[in-house]
Amino acid sequence: MSQQTQRRSTSQGRRVVVVGAGMAGVQTAVALREQGFRGTITLVGAEPHRPYDRPPLSKAVLLGKAEGSAFEVDFESLGIALDLGREALGVRPAEHELDTAAGPVPYDVLVLATGAEPIRLPGTEGVPGVHLLRTLDDAQRLRPVLARQHDIVVVGAGWIGAEFATAAREAGCAVTVVEAADRPLAGALPAEVAAPMTAWYADSGAELRTHARVASVEPGAVVLADGSRLPAGAVVVGIGARPATGWLAGSGIELGADREVVADAYLRASVPDVYAVGDCASFPSARYGERLLVHHWDNALQGPRTVAANIIGDTPTGYDPVPYFWSEQFGRFVQYVGHHPAADTLLWRGDPLGPAWTVCWLRADRLVALLAVGRPRDLAQGRRLIEAGTPMAPELLADPARPLKEALA
Repeated sequence: MSQQTQRRSTSQGRRVVVVGAGMAGVQTAVALREQGFRGTITLVGAEPHRPYDRPPLSKAVLLGKAEGSAFEVDFESLGIALDLGREALGVRPAEHELDTAAGPVPYDVLVLATGAEPIRLPGTEGVPGVHLLRTLDDAQRLRPVLARQHDIVVVGAGWIGAEFATAAREAGCAVTVVEAADRPLAGALPAEVAAPMTAWYADSGAELRTHARVASVEPGAVVLADGSRLPAGAVVVGIGARPATGWLAGSGIELGADREVVADAYLRASVPDVYAVGDCASFPSARYGERLLVHHWDNALQGPRTVAANIIGDTPTGYDPVPYFWSEQFGRFVQYVGHHPAADTLLWRGDPLGPAWTVCWLRADRLVALLAVGRPRDLAQGRRLIEAGTPMAPELLADPARPLKEALA
């Protein structure tokens, strides 16, 4: 009997329940079938919509260029049962049961893939005209706002704030972005790297106000801490997200400092027969020497393959990816790969005031992270170099005319 046949026979009859019907959940279910799992798979999702991809929400769906972004997955032919509109309320690991609003769901293996939820701006609950942008319903509520070309205030100059501001300007809205920090992307990038991005807002016709804290939001206006009032037909809040794990309280499943599920190197949670993947989980990275919590689409795509392999196989498969992220903002394609806090050297490739440039982070002579603006070839080559741990020559790396793959020590 072949190893693949053995895996199929041992998986038959087992019940895998996946909680969360976003990218991580869907890809886990699909990967299980692709890798030969023969048992039952149930995908439990809180939203009533057919599972969909989130990145288009801040782009094509928001601007009315697409009605939705449903995954092109034939769940029926794959034998994946969809249980949608069903909110998870808790887990009882000893009984191997998932508690939901519609009653308990028994499992042999449970996969936590509930993603992250946006952080709300305090004091704005129930205030009309205040929006988040995380779900399909959020995007559909915002479409008519953009169509009416309201004055819009965006709170937060992070990735989602920049992407929404880009879409709102394309729709013809007057946009003011307020950021409490001294620069955009303050929580994601060093000051010197984020500095050239500040001009992108003005270039697009959006106003960026830094050192600007929101004191209150009133119907039709945002009041800042300095007393100034900004007209606001609508307010969009993009001040970050946190793992959607509040429902796990009392389950005995270990949560970390950011409320994420603490997974091991094989994406197993702290209790038996439970895995965690995507935005809701952190994992230890031997590559970077620290625990990573990655809120990026690529992590939700790659992690499920490891989870599926570990559910099916006898030999554990570790997970230690090179994180990858991309964003489209103000007419620029921004890509990031790696994890720069581990670096000790920063190098520029190209003029940061120009249309295309790259930042490289090194630890000793190894590339550990890279940010590319309009230089996709740098990103592709840099990703392979990071994965391989190839020694680099900094003086060659800084030459934007030289391909990255030729800047070797």
